[in-house]
Amino acid sequence: MEFALAEARAVLMRTPGTLRAMLSGLGPEWLDATEGPETWSPYVIMGHLVHGERTDWIVRARLIMEQAADRRFAPFDRFAQLRENQGASLEALLVSFETLRAASLATLDSWQLTDAQLELTGIHPAFGEVTLRRLLATWTAHDLGHIAQVARVMAKQYRDEVGPWRAYLPVMDR
Repeated sequence: MEFALAEARAVLMRTPGTLRAMLSGLGPEWLDATEGPETWSPYVIMGHLVHGERTDWIVRARLIMEQAADRRFAPFDRFAQLRENQGASLEALLVSFETLRAASLATLDSWQLTDAQLELTGIHPAFGEVTLRRLLATWTAHDLGHIAQVARVMAKQYRDEVGPWRAYLPVMDR
């Protein structure tokens, strides 16, 4: 599938509601569950999404749109949520994500991006030159990846409880 801004935006718009529906009101047995040492719980994933919304996607897109002489992206701290969200409730993270995402989408909409603008570039610290189109496609795939991760982490909590049905549940062994 080729990137199309309207379709990507439709996914980006739905992510906060999807995660709210999946997580709101659940207890720590679900929210703090992981897949093992050094893996992320749904709570930590929410913190990561909030941090990314504050410091990554629109920040980098704006840098590309401004086309300044220096278009290098700051490195993204993939573990900042482990420090930043200490003591925040899941509800606070959900509200923050919803608020930040709405602002991000309003900014994205305000640009009324053209195909030519989608080809503008910035400099990623690891990948080098990347287009705005690829950044926005990655933002969308990143959301979907973390929704899948939340579902996978949660499903694995019943890995032993499903008994022989595990043979038909590939999510249990991914």
